[in-house]
Amino acid sequence: MSSPDLIDLRCFEAAIRTGSISAAARELGVSQQAVSARLRSLERLVGITLIQRSPSGVAPTPAGDALLAWAREVLAAAAKLDEGIASLAGHAGRSVTIGASQTVAAHLLPGWLLELRRAQLAAGRSPSETALRTANSTEIVAAVRAGELDLGFIESPEVPAGLGSAVVGRDRMVCAVAPDHAWAERDSVSLGEVAAVPLVTREVGSGTRAAFETAVRQLESGSAAPAHALTPALVLATEAAVRSAVAEGVAPAVLSELTVRDDVRLGRIVALPFAPDPLERPFTAVWRGSARDLAGPRRELVALASHRR
Repeated sequence: MSSPDLIDLRCFEAAIRTGSISAAARELGVSQQAVSARLRSLERLVGITLIQRSPSGVAPTPAGDALLAWAREVLAAAAKLDEGIASLAGHAGRSVTIGASQTVAAHLLPGWLLELRRAQLAAGRSPSETALRTANSTEIVAAVRAGELDLGFIESPEVPAGLGSAVVGRDRMVCAVAPDHAWAERDSVSLGEVAAVPLVTREVGSGTRAAFETAVRQLESGSAAPAHALTPALVLATEAAVRSAVAEGVAPAVLSELTVRDDVRLGRIVALPFAPDPLERPFTAVWRGSARDLAGPRRELVALASHRR
């Protein structure tokens, strides 16, 4: 029996992962009919039903589940082969597409990429070409899953399932207030009292927001009388906009201490640490596949970021 080709396996993996033939088609940039035809071709080749189809979408049969695990290994190996072939001549044959959530993109990734370039030049290699995208953590994870990004860096407290990942650093969160705020003269604040007031926040999907809300849920799970302001004072799409709202006295915000450094130095914002326990979150690199599928400039960049932490 001949082996399935990579296009059939990509269609199969995408359909199972997204739960929908139409979603798989959108992700792969082909028609729904083309994906359906590929799936039928794969089932004919294997000689057994792999997918259960219903009005609500698609799901794997037991045989499909088994094939899915093997298919993912083959696709990851193919991606590693492509990357290895591109680097044989000592340079990247294509650009490496990297995505990062806002804090990483603004404050860490430029330095990492500069250091990667220096290391590659010092080794007598041509620097890797990189294409960058900035989005919130949820959007970065979705783009990595879809194959739109070769590597992503996120700030969410939870590691996404089904992707390779490595923590490359940790970030301390602070409560940012205006200089005339009632808390501005204090040395610290508690998570409980910050959770009880409406805040200026990022949108749902932001790693900054997720880190704070996860900590509050953990606090409330151990409290007999939790106090949590469920409705934000204002929701904004960028950390720069959140900082401006804080400086103007709209409401406090929970932000990375990296993002408020300049505002604190200029006296526009006061940054209060959390006490008695600091509030921290991880910076995590994510990619398709497992640890063994991370190779070439992606592996170099993740190793460099981890070393710098």
